[in-house]
Amino acid sequence: MNKTKKYAGIDNDPKGAMNPTGNIIRDAWVFGLIPETETCEGWLPQGIDNLYDKVYAEWEKYGHLVSHLPPELGQRHQRIYDEAVRHARDLGWDPELSESD
Repeated sequence: MNKTKKYAGIDNDPKGAMNPTGNIIRDAWVFGLIPETETCEGWLPQGIDNLYDKVYAEWEKYGHLVSHLPPELGQRHQRIYDEAVRHARDLGWDPELSESD
C-alpha cells in the first residue's frame, strides 16, 4: 500500500519552516488565501501544490516583487516574515548555513 506523506504543519516544520513550503504558506497568509491560523497540518502534497499555484497567481499581479505590493499587503508581508524570521532564529535557524551544514 502506497501511503502519501502528509505535511506536518508550518508550526511543526523544523527550524521555523524557512523553506519553500513555509514560504508558500506565509505568502498565502499575506494574500488572504488561507487564514493565518491555517498551518496546513495534515495536507497532502497536492494541496500544497494547489496553494502554490494560487500564491503564484497572486504574486504575478505584482511582478513577484514585495516592493510592488500595495501598502496593506506590504505591511502584512513585513509583519508575517519578521515574525517568521524571529521565530526561526529562536529555533536555531541560521540563514548563513546551507541545508548540508
